[in-house]
Amino acid sequence: MNIRDNILLRVYLAFGLIVLLAVAVFVRLCDVQFVEGHKWRAMADSLSTKYINIEAARGNIYSNDGSLLATSIPEYELRMDLYAGGIDDDKVFYGKVDSLALRLSQFFKDKSAKEYSRYLRTARKDSVRYLLIKRKIGYQELKTIRTFPLYNIGKYSGGLIAVQQNKRIRPFQFLAARTIGYKNDHVGVGLEGAFGNYIDGESGKRLVQRIAGGVWMPVNDEAEVAPKEGADIISTIDINMQDLVQNALEKQLKLSDADHGTVILMEVNTGEVRAVANYSRVKQGVYEEKFNYAIGGSQDPGSTFKLASYMALLEDKKVDTNTMVATGDGTYRIPGHTIKDSHGGIGTVTVMKAFEQSANTAVAKLVNMHYQDNPAQFTDHLYDIHMNERLGLQIPGETKPVIKNPKSKTWNKMTLPQMAYGYEMQITPLQMLAFYNAVANDGKYIAPIFVKEIRRLGNPIEQFQARVISKQICSEKTVKKLQAMLESVVTKGTGKLMGSPLYRVAGKTGTAQVADANRGYKGKRSYQASFCGYFPADKPKYSIMVSINGPKNGYYGATVAGPVFKEIADRIYASDMQMYNNVSEHLVGNTQNPEAKAGQSKAVKQVYNSLGVKALYAAKSAYFNSVDTNNGVAYQDYNLVKGQMPDVSGMGLKDALYLLGNAGLKTRVSGSGKVVNQSIPSGSRIGKGLLVQLELR
Repeated sequence: MNIRDNILLRVYLAFGLIVLLAVAVFVRLCDVQFVEGHKWRAMADSLSTKYINIEAARGNIYSNDGSLLATSIPEYELRMDLYAGGIDDDKVFYGKVDSLALRLSQFFKDKSAKEYSRYLRTARKDSVRYLLIKRKIGYQELKTIRTFPLYNIGKYSGGLIAVQQNKRIRPFQFLAARTIGYKNDHVGVGLEGAFGNYIDGESGKRLVQRIAGGVWMPVNDEAEVAPKEGADIISTIDINMQDLVQNALEKQLKLSDADHGTVILMEVNTGEVRAVANYSRVKQGVYEEKFNYAIGGSQDPGSTFKLASYMALLEDKKVDTNTMVATGDGTYRIPGHTIKDSHGGIGTVTVMKAFEQSANTAVAKLVNMHYQDNPAQFTDHLYDIHMNERLGLQIPGETKPVIKNPKSKTWNKMTLPQMAYGYEMQITPLQMLAFYNAVANDGKYIAPIFVKEIRRLGNPIEQFQARVISKQICSEKTVKKLQAMLESVVTKGTGKLMGSPLYRVAGKTGTAQVADANRGYKGKRSYQASFCGYFPADKPKYSIMVSINGPKNGYYGATVAGPVFKEIADRIYASDMQMYNNVSEHLVGNTQNPEAKAGQSKAVKQVYNSLGVKALYAAKSAYFNSVDTNNGVAYQDYNLVKGQMPDVSGMGLKDALYLLGNAGLKTRVSGSGKVVNQSIPSGSRIGKGLLVQLELR
């Protein structure tokens, strides 16, 4: 083969390979375009566009009295499309951009008008379609911004893009903060976390497109799938009671210089929690809600647990309230430990008296003496009513109680007598309150609730009632004795400071030494002061648990926790007309009017009108006297006669002095109450300057 043929062969081979490669490329292009086209087009779309979730507005949380505890408000991120339909003309944009810059500068006060103008012009030159203007803008602010130059051309044609987000707020800020709680991507706390499935609603979908700079911009003005708002939660919290409870606790924590504390207020019959306060010291004199001690603060309850010990003793007929028990010198020796009473021995007293005075030695001796051969008989009482189990609350975070039994690994000879007065166990304040509430509720043991209803668009979709843990914690006879013992603590024992002349209180003080994390009870001494009880004792409506840890100024339950209980109970009683000894039940028709002192009729009529009561005989004069009748209290007109001694019997001192002063008489007064005797008989002739002696009783 000559050189020419060799060259031609090579050229033909090269040309053939090129043609073959071109055919292969063409075939592959056809395959990609027509056979696999759908697949690759979908992939291309997925790289430049995608659907994102639009967060739904979370449902509201309301208090029992209808106050708004938590809600979602719209918050906007403002962007701008510099080439929107209404401003793509340079003449329109540049004619008004400086005016827009001036308004933005005046409104936000973060940049000068020149800086805003330069920012917008540069973005226009770079063909930016999704320029960030401002984040976290409220709805009212957005309404104002829509009136600015360029933006007022049209909702979308002016270039303004408002991306809605939802911001969670609490109108009452710190009130019930731990109970309301919060929810984020990682954790849910309180009602926000527990009822997230209801509150969250259903997310929507929005198509967005990636543009220059890796920014995702909505393709359409409206969401492709609109979000569905969450349901509303009706809690059991009463916002006024919550405010009262938090203020009372915070004030006492500061006075006692305590580490932390909690207060729980619950309605006896329903188990609805009306208020929960939890405060921790963050610095000297400053307390904030950091942890829910009410449901998570588990430790030795101390003397408040004695009620459960006496329940077992009474139920098993080991003792009665009049059984005598010797406290000796206030010490009781058990293997490896000596139990002491801080107030010393109180001699040989009844069980009732021992409970009133919170004698540790008495209850430890009785429990140890009667159950040491069969300790399971004692602990079975606690297990039978499920005190060793969680209450199963509607909000997360409840600590499981630790109540030992003879099978426990740490059970020893000291355990039983120590348990008798509230040690060697772990119970939260709410778990302790639930037990006391059962006693107030005539033995019915119920789990507290924080939410009573869920509503969507104003319509109830689910309702909740307290779960019954135990229908009867003990016999009715034992319950009555326990109720009497609790009331006796307040009338005669360590809880005297919690008593009231207006209503009856039942409860128990508690003072427990708190174990040091490293050295146990041998370390630096710290105490928990508590008071647990209910009121009115004759017809219980509310139960309260107060627990204050690490007080520096005193540590007894009566003096540290007691004032908090009393302040809350007094204020609630003063604002609850239903607890005023059922006044309305005594105002039947107009035959049993509440008796009033004789005197000025206008003031009495005003009170009667407020109560919806009419007197048997309507007094027409300015003053009246009362007359006892078989049908109740009637009132007669009293008309003053000039020169005659007025009848001031039955009047209060203020009204009597007013009448006698107008008659020109001088007065001398003895006693207090209402006038029962006057030295000058009514109707006698009088002159100015005469002295009249009034006796009040």
